[in-house]
Amino acid sequence: MKAPIPILGFSAYSGTGKTTLLRQLIPLLKARGLRVSVIKHAHHHFELDFPGKDSYELRKAGADQTVICTTTRMALITEFDAPSAEPDLQQIIDMLDTERVDIVLVEGYKDIHFPKIELHRETLGKPFLYQNDSSVIAIACDDTPAEGIQIPVLDINDVDAIAEFIYTDFYSTK
Repeated sequence: MKAPIPILGFSAYSGTGKTTLLRQLIPLLKARGLRVSVIKHAHHHFELDFPGKDSYELRKAGADQTVICTTTRMALITEFDAPSAEPDLQQIIDMLDTERVDIVLVEGYKDIHFPKIELHRETLGKPFLYQNDSSVIAIACDDTPAEGIQIPVLDINDVDAIAEFIYTDFYSTK
């Protein structure tokens, strides 16, 4: 991934707690002075607005792009004719206003090669991802991976330590 600011992914199987961890990390990173952007990849359909709302009705009337803008936030909704029209991660990053943020956190896109922290919970019974993904820079888990691992291992339940790792070992080195 090419960007003028650091990009860090969070890679894991469904149910591991990616969104929960990000919700906890964002305030801690902001407390360190970072302006944070988040990209979340979803494998399912979602709605940002609902029937009866003007933006919804305009989009349903056929608008290919709808911008909702207020004095405090803005959203751009783009309709795709087919799943193949979905932009790739680099295209999404290119759309960000990187002058307004210091770091981009990405949830998902585990099959793309860019720096990631793998999240792992033993109770899910899934294999570790780092063994087949050289872009994993650390593991946050609730168990102990095999000995001899060459990347940092963090406690997935110690959000402060994960935030410190991101700030000190990832962000500050870029």
